[in-house]
Amino acid sequence: MLETVVVVLHLLAALGVVALVLLQQGKGADAGASFGSGASATVFGSQGSSTFLSRFTAILAVAFFITSLGLGFFAKEKAEALTQVGLPDPAVLEVQQEKPATEDVPVLEEQKPAANAAGVPQAPEQK
Repeated sequence: MLETVVVVLHLLAALGVVALVLLQQGKGADAGASFGSGASATVFGSQGSSTFLSRFTAILAVAFFITSLGLGFFAKEKAEALTQVGLPDPAVLEVQQEKPATEDVPVLEEQKPAANAAGVPQAPEQK
């Protein structure tokens, strides 16, 4: 239940940050700044106090980071719970798969070659 709430808050914070960043006007976005007018000298640092949108964007960014940490915590807890249930460690599975397959495998009667293969055409020998 708590994980679902954190996921919903995470998605809302992500969408809010994207929307607010797209709504804000960048520094130096003045039309005269690109042509060398007097306002272009104040492009970096012309705004003394931050606006409501920039403050709210910062708050949503902090909420996004906090929910990201929370989701990471939930993922860690789930992984630990699965290993306690008895699922094997993936590293152990890799070691077991690396064993050579040279063991004798029983052959079924249908898989054995026929004793009299007179009617079967043979492949030509290659030199």
